[in-house]
Formats: sequence, C-alpha cells, structure tokens
Amino acid sequence: MGSQGKHRILMVSDFFYPNFGGVESHIYYLSQCLLELGHKVVVMTHAYGNRSGVRYMTNGLKVYYVPWKPFVMQSVLPTFSGTLPIMRTILIREKISLVHGHQAFSTLCHEALMHARTMGYKVVFTDHSLYGFSDVGSIHMNKVLQFTLADATQAICVSHTSKENTVLRSGIPAEKVYVIPNAVDTAMFKPAPERLPRDQIVIVVISRLVYRKGADLLVEVIPEVCRLHPNVRFIIGGDGPKRVRLEEMREKHSLQDRVEMLGAVPHAQVRSVLISGHIFLNSSLTEAFCIAILEAASCGLLTVSTRVGGVPEVLPDDMIVLAKPDPSDMVQAVGKAITMLPDIDPQVMHMRMKKLYSWHDVAKRTQIVYERALKCTDQSLVERLSRYLACGAWAGKLFCLVMIINYLFWCLLRLWQVLANL
Repeated sequence: MGSQGKHRILMVSDFFYPNFGGVESHIYYLSQCLLELGHKVVVMTHAYGNRSGVRYMTNGLKVYYVPWKPFVMQSVLPTFSGTLPIMRTILIREKISLVHGHQAFSTLCHEALMHARTMGYKVVFTDHSLYGFSDVGSIHMNKVLQFTLADATQAICVSHTSKENTVLRSGIPAEKVYVIPNAVDTAMFKPAPERLPRDQIVIVVISRLVYRKGADLLVEVIPEVCRLHPNVRFIIGGDGPKRVRLEEMREKHSLQDRVEMLGAVPHAQVRSVLISGHIFLNSSLTEAFCIAILEAASCGLLTVSTRVGGVPEVLPDDMIVLAKPDPSDMVQAVGKAITMLPDIDPQVMHMRMKKLYSWHDVAKRTQIVYERALKCTDQSLVERLSRYLACGAWAGKLFCLVMIINYLFWCLLRLWQVLANL
C-alpha cells in the first residue's frame, strides 16, 4: 500500500455502465485515462439485470458486478457489514492500494469506504451532486455523508459550489477537499461538418424528465418561446415521470409539429441529436456540474441554462446564457441566445472546448490527490473512533458502535478466510 510508483485503484459506486449518466461517464473516462497513465484500475458496482460477476471493458478495465440488486434509485439496500466479505476478497485479490468511492447517494460507495478504512486502506471520495439541508431526505443523507467523510483520507468535488456544499453538509475540513471538474470526450462530441441553416432555429433538450432537472419549467417556457419566435422548433430527448406533463403541454398548445419528443436517447446517439440543433437548453433546478452542457458546447451549440449550483463555473460567458430558474427569465435568455447565433462558430467553439476540458488532465490531477492520500499517516482504531464521536451526541456514539462491530467482523473474517485461499 505504498505511495511510490503506480497505484492499484478500486473505483466503487452503484452507478456504472450499462446505466448511463454523469457519474457513470466520469468513472469510466477517469478509469480509462488512469489506465493510460500506467495505473491498475478495477471497478466495483452492483449487478445490472443478468450482468453479474467479472466483466472486462476497453483497455482491460476489470469490473466486478457484485450479486446485489438495486433497492431504490439504482442504489442497493444498506447491509452495513454484509458487503465486507466480498469487499475484502476484491481488495486482497487485486492488491488494491487505494479505494475511490463516487456519489453520496451510493450505498455501495459508503459501505466500501467504511470497510476499506477498517482494513487500513486510504480512501478518496468524489461528490457529484448538490443536496439541501432542510428536507427529510437531505437531513438523513447528510448524516450518512458525515459518517463516511469523518474518516475519509481526501475528498474531491466537481465544482467550487459543490465543495462548499459538501464541507457544510459533512463537516470535513476544507483543506482535505479538492476541486477537479468533469470533462468531455471531444473526439466523440464533434460539430456537424457543415453549419446548419438559421431559417429555422432548433433548440435541443436532453435530460432526465424529472422535477430536479426542471421539467416543470420546460412546460411553461416552451409554449411562450414558440409564441414569440415562430421559426423555433424543439427537440426533447429523455424520459422520466414528467414526460406526461410535456406531452400534455404539446397537445394543449397544438405544438405537435414544433416539439419533437424522442424518448430515451442512448449515449451513443446523443451527438447525432445535438448536431441537429443550434441551442442547447438546460433547465436544471440544482446541478453540481453539468456534463451535458460540455457535450453540447463541444458539438458547437450555444447553451441557455439556469443559473444554479456549479453551472456558472462551467463555460465562459460568450458560450452560455444564464437565467434565473424562472419561466419569464428563461424565455428572455432564449431570445438573447437567438440573437447571438450569427456570432457562433461551432468549429471554433469545439477547439476551445478541447483546450478547456480534458479527461487526461482530470486523471493527472486526480493522481496528485491519490499520492497525497497515500502519504497520510496511518491512525489507530482509537484515533479514528474519536473522529466519529465528534459527529454528534447520539450519532457519534452510534457511528462508533457501527465501526467497532465492523472491525470485530473483519477480525473474525481474517481468522476464518485464509489469505492464500483468496
């Protein structure tokens, strides 16, 4: 578990391929670039349908699809010490030197980091989302995050807004948190060979159609934009519980010929949808860092987005028009973007994105965090328990009890499972 030379990294999250999303893409591209840097990378996630056991992906990326089924929102049911035996087996078999967990909502991530710390491994946690402080779900999630980060070696956030949010929610010292943004595969997301005519303006929306992504905002914005700009047409890709509301809006305002609903769009076809438009519309109500905006800008689209979370940090001002998450302000922003279109050159925008964002740069910066984590001094169980005890009058004692039980279970496993058999 030394810090010299190349590292052997275990990426852990409930969110990975064949599921598609920002976290899944981040883990995949980061792993591929770390492999190119000479590190050994292994991914651990839960089973997806019939996809269980060990699979290999591009460049020999080894993926363990452990036999746990998702319980809610692609996360497995919490088992506390139930995942320790298989986690210990993977860590020893693959000679892992560091464990990197992703996403605060991932049960598997939290349990893996807990087990890794019990076994003396250094751990890094990456937070990909923003959470509130007042609703019941956020209160419980923040307490879980406080438990995980109380003993985390280092943490990474994808934007400065996300860092502030994570520090406030978990109480982790700010000096242990690094900001490393997401990136985009510019080789995959290229503009169309020829510029689109502007006699008809096409606005593209690709998003999960859920409340958090601002689907209700789209219901109010789209009819007003169509009324003010007769030459505007919308293409909406994505699926979710709010799709019904968008279809009802289309019927109510007789916009069937101006609003095209594509349904779920496979990631391999996202570029073909993006290059058919001039403007990309993002209506998210909360966002730590929006990879979809990067993909759209890499394809040469001007972006209109809500000014929320880490979105203002993503693109330069001449590549994005920001608006409040309010229908009237969004409509004005779309009108402003339409007037800016003659000055937008998709090829120039693509070249700028190649310089601004690179997964290879993300991997090199993440490698520095790994090296700093591996140089941190080891601590005894008593020293680690004192951190948990500081998490609250009752929660601290509960966290200590969980860690003591986990430690005793690990000691039992060491006696029961001989290393040579692993």
